[in-house]
Amino acid sequence: MTRGFGKVRVAASLLLSTVLIAGLAACSADPLAEQYREGDNKGFVSAANGFEVVEIEAADRTEPVEFEGVLDTGETTTSEDYAGDVTVVNFWYASCAPCRVEAPELAKVHDSFEGKDVKFLGVNLYDGAEASQAFAKKFGIDYPSALMTVDGSMKLAFAGSSPLNAVPVTLVLDKEGRVAARLIGQIEEASILETIVRETLEES
Repeated sequence: MTRGFGKVRVAASLLLSTVLIAGLAACSADPLAEQYREGDNKGFVSAANGFEVVEIEAADRTEPVEFEGVLDTGETTTSEDYAGDVTVVNFWYASCAPCRVEAPELAKVHDSFEGKDVKFLGVNLYDGAEASQAFAKKFGIDYPSALMTVDGSMKLAFAGSSPLNAVPVTLVLDKEGRVAARLIGQIEEASILETIVRETLEES
């Protein structure tokens, strides 16, 4: 009876070791990030969880996006405030679970480009100023968000650039204000957005 128990314990230990090894192997590399870095899909990357990255060549980009809105700080903003900078525009709202997961990744990317010609703008689809600012404080977001509850024109301005029914959605605008990339769905790996922003920033 003791011998049988020992065999069960050994088998359980072997199974646990196999699971741990497999888990570590999975964590050692993000397949989506590797797929993007390899560039095999000519600017398009898709993951099983629905996350997509679509890059747009400079020659294929549409006209600059012109927008204006009211920020959660009470100030107003327009596309002119971002002219000449690469701009990351993130569509989100506080009760969106994927938005909460990706918020720290966005904060990392924002901090990594501090002092460079890169600006960030959130677009909060459903919350008021208090909830929007509370979310930003909780997740270390240092840039403001435009409030669609105050002025819905921002959403209309970007409606032709990307589907906004799959929030979160993140757009990267080039220095001319044109959409250079779309990241549809939850950003799980900050390095993907960092790479796209860096490449867009380096464009002549």
